Amino acid sequence: MDSVPCNEAWAKSLGGLTYPLASDFWPHGAMLKVYGVLQEDGKAERAVLAVGPDGILAFVKVYGAEELPEPDEVLLALQ
Repeated sequence: MDSVPCNEAWAKSLGGLTYPLASDFWPHGAMLKVYGVLQEDGKAERAVLAVGPDGILAFVKVYGAEELPEPDEVLLALQ
């Protein structure tokens, strides 16, 4: 649900990424709702979802509020 500028800043903080990030900022959380990670209060679960070029969900992991996603874990799952 992060905005494009937020995603760009996160990718830059990691030294850049070799894969694209999607923003579900507007309409607010529409895809999060489809994937079941939009809470009833309109906030998103902290989650990483990887969708393949065929539109099939390849990886999903929901993290606790204080956890940070581990990029290496996601990359390993995608390999």
